[in-house]
Amino acid sequence: MTLIESFEDAQKRVKTLTEKPDNDELLELYALYKQGTTGDATGSRPGMLDFVGRAKFDAWAKKKGTSKDAAMTAYVAVVDRLMKK
Repeated sequence: MTLIESFEDAQKRVKTLTEKPDNDELLELYALYKQGTTGDATGSRPGMLDFVGRAKFDAWAKKKGTSKDAAMTAYVAVVDRLMKK
């Protein structure tokens, strides 16, 4: 299975989790997904009152410089770990 196929499979599997991941895990998944599909964070940071948007943007921005392949690999690893919970 290629990396892209593994990444797409992980996206499907994460939706079948029986237990919702905690907020830190959700932010990690979001950041790795965005980095793997889009690359480095773009646009401006959401305003102070947009707590969720700001947290998501900050998590993604922390992945700056991570290659798309590395982000996809890490995303698959996080999903694998969550599936074993």
